[in-house]
Amino acid sequence: MKAQVLTGSKKEIADTVMRISGEVREAIVFVEEPTERGEQAFGEDLFAGMEPYSVKAGGADYSREAVYSRIESE
Repeated sequence: MKAQVLTGSKKEIADTVMRISGEVREAIVFVEEPTERGEQAFGEDLFAGMEPYSVKAGGADYSREAVYSRIESE
């Protein structure tokens, strides 16, 4: 089984899902909620709700600095 990421408008994504052979088991949908003033809430952490489901690699440093810095043997 492989995961597939779909991008595009709602219609484009729905059309693609209809063409996928197999079973669709889960979908993550980002729904923008209006603020009290009726404005769009920018700057909120969209992924905070998915934190309990995220993978934690013990001891690994995935910060930008660590990813783009060379280690001694490179």
